[in-house]
Amino acid sequence: MKLLRLPQVKELTQLSSAGIYRLISQGKFPKQIKIAERSSRWIESEIMDFIASTLYDCIIHHNY
Repeated sequence: MKLLRLPQVKELTQLSSAGIYRLISQGKFPKQIKIAERSSRWIESEIMDFIASTLYDCIIHHNY
């Protein structure tokens, strides 16, 4: 299991920090894992699943 830092998640998803945290609060984005008091990580496979799901939804709704 590979863990990603916020900059890596932002690069992969092309979302801002605010956008990521907004989607987390809406239950639409994978939650981070606290690994220390001031340190969080995301599970890479969950981020990749989010990206694949988002791309699939975009393709289906736009008839690509």
